[in-house]
Amino acid sequence: MNDILNEADGKMDKSVEATREEFAAIRAGRAQPSMFNKIVVEYYGTPTPLQQLASFTSPEPRIIIIAPFDISAIGNIERAIRDSDLGVNPSNDGKSLRCVFPELTEERRKEYIKVAKAKAEDGRVAVRNVRRTAKQHLEKLEKDGEVGKDDVTGAEKRLDGLTKKHTDTIDEMLKHKESELLEV
Repeated sequence: MNDILNEADGKMDKSVEATREEFAAIRAGRAQPSMFNKIVVEYYGTPTPLQQLASFTSPEPRIIIIAPFDISAIGNIERAIRDSDLGVNPSNDGKSLRCVFPELTEERRKEYIKVAKAKAEDGRVAVRNVRRTAKQHLEKLEKDGEVGKDDVTGAEKRLDGLTKKHTDTIDEMLKHKESELLEV
């Protein structure tokens, strides 16, 4: 039973971490290289994460300069950024790409908050799915007669505690992201 609970805890931690990464991709006031984490570029016929193909610098809060390690990939990188949901059109000077992020309007901020809420809900659903799977394993142990009903009841209470801890963490991250987005 402890193995089942430990495995569930580990998977819930991964769900929370995935949600944290999703939040990092939602931009607030500053442009950050982490916003490009999800972008995949076609590089010599292979989908490759943009982080592996270029270096990022941020000379100003709203500007990111992307310098590809291989200049021949600059067109594909530019296309991947343009097709992404970042809402930015990079300018190409032949050696690097310059991404200028516009100021966030009130409407755009509200849109980003909706996106953040959807990502938080996805994270909570993932945590609850892990809980459901672990609960099924516990019930199977009881049905097979390997453990008693009291043991399973105690384990389910611990499982519910784990679930609440992880969903509360996601809610806290959402609150933080909302205040970050509303900051002008």
